[in-house]
Amino acid sequence: MLHDVSLADRFDLTKRQVLLGGTQALVRVLLMQKARDEAAGLSTAGYATGYRGSPLGGLDLQMMRAERELAAADVKFEPGLNEDLAATALWGSQQAALRGEGRVDGVFGLWYGKGPGVDRCGDVFRHANMAGTAALGGVLAALGDDHTGESSTTLHHSEFALVDAMMPILSPAGVQEVLDYALLGWALSRYSGAWVGLKCVKDTIEVTEVVDGDPHRLRIVTPTDFAMPEGGLNIRLGDTPVAQEARMHDFKRFSAEAFARANRIDRRVWGDARARIGIVSCGKSWLDTVHALELLGLDAAQAARLGISTYKIGMVWPLDMKSFREWAHDLELIIVVEEKRKLLEVEIKEAIFDDRRGRRVIGWKNERGETVFSVKAALDPVRIAHTLGGLLAAEGVETETLAARRAVLDAALHADNAEEIAVRKPWFC
Repeated sequence: MLHDVSLADRFDLTKRQVLLGGTQALVRVLLMQKARDEAAGLSTAGYATGYRGSPLGGLDLQMMRAERELAAADVKFEPGLNEDLAATALWGSQQAALRGEGRVDGVFGLWYGKGPGVDRCGDVFRHANMAGTAALGGVLAALGDDHTGESSTTLHHSEFALVDAMMPILSPAGVQEVLDYALLGWALSRYSGAWVGLKCVKDTIEVTEVVDGDPHRLRIVTPTDFAMPEGGLNIRLGDTPVAQEARMHDFKRFSAEAFARANRIDRRVWGDARARIGIVSCGKSWLDTVHALELLGLDAAQAARLGISTYKIGMVWPLDMKSFREWAHDLELIIVVEEKRKLLEVEIKEAIFDDRRGRRVIGWKNERGETVFSVKAALDPVRIAHTLGGLLAAEGVETETLAARRAVLDAALHADNAEEIAVRKPWFC
């Protein structure tokens, strides 16, 4: 059956199946959030601002192309003079209804910027996150990271900058999850009072997919196992830095964990409780890991027979400790596949430290101090597959197919010795 399709479908909420690029998804999801609020009987508006830079270099262009649709949804787009002024404006947007003077009851906001722009926003991010978001507002910070320095003067990633400001971080694996995690991010921001980061790298934001763009496909739930303190966690008048710090450490972090748990942001994908080897990853690295397992000839059924389980993490900080411990309870070995400095690996070790029961964790290095998954540049599926195959074989997990696939991968890596003849210079960026 043929369907009537158009390029205009990308911002048309009456169309469910749409072809979207990652930056277009960040535009559409603003319209989706407004539609969700209207359906819930909420009076809200949207505000998007930031400073361009790859991999989000084309986001402002997409915003301008959707000016009519955004205006109709009461969403204002305003490019920032720089990253920190844009973030400051969003901080102000969360104060719109504090004194009852606002035209609406809350403003949901989107900040975007490149990794070095995240660094220069540290002061604003810290103050704004400590102050909190509006109960019907919420702020999402899209973090444009360049792990390989392809269009930057540094190789960078923003997770640790946000951890330092105690901002939860969502790491989508593809365009569908850009939509889903953005909606989850605003709901999380409203619930916890925290600004929420959305990790954006070229592999997940500079791609195009057919996605489900229905604003109401997600059922976002409120946690029932978290005791919200009196007065809540949102922005308020007459606040003090001491009170803000207390809420952050006593409640905000744990409210984010409860939200992730209630909405199953982290989840088991393969295997069951009988597994003895677990593989953990997130975002772009999750996509690489899935590809790597395919290269090894493994599927869900074979993994289950071999005692392998996989766990996909969507909120990389703070880790939903309870859900992770439930998944990892009977494992013997946990393999953590993540790019750059190790965040998940450290959280995982913290999660099981008081109840090790002989469980081992391998990520950046193994027990002998040898590098397993490098913190430099980027990981790729072939090298991940080669490494995983070796780790599985060392644990006695070997089949004829796995051995044959490992031999093919080994040969391919040894043959990969071509000289690099083309390098992209980061002129503008």
